[in-house]
Amino acid sequence: MIEIVQNLCPADRYPVKCPFVRTPTRLVIHNTANDASAENEISYMLRRPEEVSFHFAVDDRHAVQGLPLDRNAWASGDGHGPGNLEGIHIEICYSLSGGPRFDAAEQNAAKLAAQLLRQFGWGLDKVTKHQDYDGKTCPHRTLERGWERFLAMIQGEMAEEAPEENRLRALARQEIQAVLGEMALAPPAAWAQGALERCRAEGLLVGDETGDLQPGRFVTRQELAVVLVRLLERWEP
Repeated sequence: MIEIVQNLCPADRYPVKCPFVRTPTRLVIHNTANDASAENEISYMLRRPEEVSFHFAVDDRHAVQGLPLDRNAWASGDGHGPGNLEGIHIEICYSLSGGPRFDAAEQNAAKLAAQLLRQFGWGLDKVTKHQDYDGKTCPHRTLERGWERFLAMIQGEMAEEAPEENRLRALARQEIQAVLGEMALAPPAAWAQGALERCRAEGLLVGDETGDLQPGRFVTRQELAVVLVRLLERWEP
């Protein structure tokens, strides 16, 4: 995971920087073509009076977010086309001079892209480049080094995140099972005791394999179906 610092556009600047509410459908990758840090890129973007904007700048340390993801940006040169109106725009810093700082920034951009793909449930096919929308050679240094290479970096980051996500899901399942187990073993509330005993005596409720009704446990749909059938059988002439 990469740290994301927010320096979001003030609402009174929305009409210039991000006037449209939208649902994003893709990522758009850029290179900044200068050697400024992510903080400076976002700050300068927000100060500029023109309709120039993007969602993230990424350097060798972290990512800085300048626009909400549910609003458009003016970054891909296609006017009201899908790049500007539907893309989440990521600027990779230090691309003018390249070198180790750009290497690290590009790797962090791959991390950010992987996080966003997982967040939105997208595949690698949702990663596009500025060049796809107006023909500009951008992200210029990333393109020089190989676009497929960069996509492979994102794919690698997604693969590395998966084991950690699976571990967290397993822990969450364990916590849920523990809570459900405690609920199942809890004694019935006083107000329900009489009704529970009557249903037990009438053979209406469904217990587990030991016959224990576990009054605090949730009823599954299949158990509910059994209860309903037993009631219907009693009502049938």
